[in-house]
Amino acid sequence: MQFPFRPGMVLIDLDGTLVDSVPDLTFCVDEMMARLGRPPRGEPAVRQWVGNGVERLVVRALTGQLDGEPDAADFERALPIFLELYAENTATRSVLYPGVREGLDLLRARGYRLGCVTNKAGRFTEPLLKAVGIRDTFELVVSGDALPEKKPSPLPLLHAAKHFGVEPTAALMLGDSVSDVRAARAAGFGIICVSYGYNHGDDIRTAEPDAVIDALTELDDLLADPRG
Repeated sequence: MQFPFRPGMVLIDLDGTLVDSVPDLTFCVDEMMARLGRPPRGEPAVRQWVGNGVERLVVRALTGQLDGEPDAADFERALPIFLELYAENTATRSVLYPGVREGLDLLRARGYRLGCVTNKAGRFTEPLLKAVGIRDTFELVVSGDALPEKKPSPLPLLHAAKHFGVEPTAALMLGDSVSDVRAARAAGFGIICVSYGYNHGDDIRTAEPDAVIDALTELDDLLADPRG
């Protein structure tokens, strides 16, 4: 299979697409819960909860479920604890997924212009990208607090398209979640998803992206060389 057009740029999500950050997030969640005098949640639960920013992760950790709202006072107490912990543990245990470095090298070798668009706050995004050694891969990084809205809003994607001078219909998003698919569709982008990421336990195929891959190295067959 070949993707139906040659993207003028490729935007890539961070958590769940490039980096498995759940080990660090789990450590912070469980330590936060301990400081609050509550039992740990564990990695299997955290894997179901990530993907919508740290505030939602803290909410889910407090309630023990994907939806619902905790006591406001509990949240106000818990969030600063988590933020302090995560600032110290942004990339202690997080790792690139298999094939990510090779896939990024492939895209760069083919001349694609690359950007990273994530819902993670900038104070965590930049240190994580640098720690795993891929910050210099991206011409542009749009973090979750860089604009008034984040994914699934199309705003971050359209902002990046304007930055690169590329029409949305000639742009591609790589992600792992329904949030990425919704943002891409709303922006008019093409969307390819990885099968291994964070989508609250649901198969990403149900969101109907244009293609699903098991590793970024599969882009070698999907995407044409933009230089012809």
